[in-house]
Amino acid sequence: MKNTTFQAILVDFNTIRVTVFSLNAKPEREAIRIVKDEFDIQNLQILKTNSISGIFIYECKTPYTIELGHKYDIQIDSFGITSLNVNEISLDPKFDEKYYYDGDDLGANYFDKYTEFVLWAPLASNVLLKLSRNNGKSFEALPMVRFSKGVYRCKVDGNLDGAYYSYFVENSGLVRETSDPYAKGSTPNGRYSVVINFKRTKIDLENEDLPITKSYTDAIIYELSVRDFTISPYTNIKNKGKFLGLAEEKRTTLKGNPAGLDYLKYLGVTHVQILPFFDFKTVDELHPDLQYNWGYDPAQYFVPEGSYASDVEDPYSRIIDLKKMIKALHHNKIKVVMDVVFNHVFESGFNAFEKVVPNYYFRRRQNGFLSNGSGCGNDVASERQMVSKLICDACTFWIKEYGIDGFRFDLMGLTDKHTINKVYREAISIKKDFILYGEGWNMQTELEESLKTNLNNALNLPQIGFFNDSYRDIIKGPSSEGGFYQKGYLTGDFSYLEGFKFAVMGSCINYCFNRRFLNANQSINYAECHDNGALYDKICACDGNSDYSFVKRILKMVNATILLSFGVPFFHSGQEIGQSKNNNHNTYNMGDKYNMFRYDLLDQRFDMANYLKSLIKFRKTMNFIKVSSADLIQDIVYFENLEKGGVRIEYNIEKYDSNSKFKKMHLFINPSNETIYYNSEVYLRLLLSDVGYAEMESLNVINLAIPGFSIQLFGEVK
Repeated sequence: MKNTTFQAILVDFNTIRVTVFSLNAKPEREAIRIVKDEFDIQNLQILKTNSISGIFIYECKTPYTIELGHKYDIQIDSFGITSLNVNEISLDPKFDEKYYYDGDDLGANYFDKYTEFVLWAPLASNVLLKLSRNNGKSFEALPMVRFSKGVYRCKVDGNLDGAYYSYFVENSGLVRETSDPYAKGSTPNGRYSVVINFKRTKIDLENEDLPITKSYTDAIIYELSVRDFTISPYTNIKNKGKFLGLAEEKRTTLKGNPAGLDYLKYLGVTHVQILPFFDFKTVDELHPDLQYNWGYDPAQYFVPEGSYASDVEDPYSRIIDLKKMIKALHHNKIKVVMDVVFNHVFESGFNAFEKVVPNYYFRRRQNGFLSNGSGCGNDVASERQMVSKLICDACTFWIKEYGIDGFRFDLMGLTDKHTINKVYREAISIKKDFILYGEGWNMQTELEESLKTNLNNALNLPQIGFFNDSYRDIIKGPSSEGGFYQKGYLTGDFSYLEGFKFAVMGSCINYCFNRRFLNANQSINYAECHDNGALYDKICACDGNSDYSFVKRILKMVNATILLSFGVPFFHSGQEIGQSKNNNHNTYNMGDKYNMFRYDLLDQRFDMANYLKSLIKFRKTMNFIKVSSADLIQDIVYFENLEKGGVRIEYNIEKYDSNSKFKKMHLFINPSNETIYYNSEVYLRLLLSDVGYAEMESLNVINLAIPGFSIQLFGEVK
């Protein structure tokens, strides 16, 4: 084996770096030549030479500005010939300016008599369309024609409804087969993209009949997974683990309580946030019961997940089934928030993005390594124009085609704020009451701090909601595995009292902390989500007491507080009934045992579901608690510290709603295990107690006894 090799990399559009790995440099008078499309041969001008330990580097100037789309080779007579690697040029600052494409036709555009395939591949010197008109039994290869901005096109006559296809893309001499980054349909596990005739999937999604969400604070969000919420053996849901399972009505538990869609209806939530349901990688769609995953490993951004389809072999099944699910939710006045994962992909090196345009879609650090703020090995470079466009195009597609009502952005802090704002503007132009929120953690990624859509920049993003982790940690204590035994205000640490007041006011008032938000619409108030340990386990850990009768009281306090705080209430499925994960903190791949909704537990604790239902009903009827203006919140709220760490929160309702029959409301919170006694100056009417919301017109009291571990709400009648 000869130990002499060389490579050539395009540094910028006029500079090539040739590196020779050899014990000998090239002969002094020997030229380095560039060969364009195998016939145009010209010499490169060597600008400088460096060498170290058998490595010889030649910086060369090209005789012309390199135009992508051609095949370039570099030739040195003594060493031979090698392909010019143009992949690094996608990182050039001028790249977006030269190759940004603003068209709306990327992907497979179906028409009855023809289909046009459009692919953005500016680095490629050649692209072939691999097409099957007979469900993969045979294929043909068709050349694609390059147009401006690096867009390749191929118009194929005939009705290609359901045709399978992929692309062969040649970049820097290497040919790779890839699915379509803009594919709208797929065969199982993303082997081939599929041409979709969306006329066949038309379903009335009942968008027009949905109630208007005037403010984010009108929303009551319930988080669930398609599989988790329907897979239980303790219901008569037929399509278990599938989109259609969540569309079934009149389904019950073994004891006759509402299940699935009917349970959501029963609770009265306004929005369901559904864990990722666009195509993800680590579940075999042909054998969905062999693996389990929440779906935060995206593979195709425009295609529904096949493991949730009733017939994964039929590319239309996943599309139609999903639409039927959304229609059923809309029919029952429940809006759909789609959990989107645009911050990373499953595996960057084998993803369609990397195969089509190497080095472009993924963010890199100054040292050239992939930026890994996601913890998944790659961060999507949303700040690049065509990446931002793809995210916006995908979001717009889901709203228009599937009737989505909101987005929850996973690790939103990794995405630049210009892209998020653009998504929001596009969304509200389609649905005026669209909601957009996400995780605003400040992740360590190679993006300028001022550009991150994180909590540090929330004051500059007034239309965007953020999961309020300080709210979560103040009311129950830290959620991290290391802090799982540390208490919060409602779990026994009364030193959090002042912070608790800050949290209850939507974290938008300068009170003991600098405000986090401009208004309460931005504060997603929660104590549990799919991440981290369950609230039930946290309560047990903080007190060292797993007795259900004890844990139940604190659980009720937390759930009630979420609904009685200014901001947007958020609940994870199972939280209301005290579902446990057996102290596991990350169950993303641990299967149904730890993740499915426990309908058998619901039957045992249906009173807890009724408690949440009654509080949801109360919040819907009391507009004062849905106030989002920071100034108004500050004007109507007053706090009084009580003994034993308790607090009274007074809401001066008449300042906000002169038509209310109540002058004020008084919320008493007792996080201790002892009764708090309070003498009121006026008679108060009990509205909310341990049994839930039930106004007792005949029960007006002046001497109050607030039991330990409880919340009570009273109205002061005018």
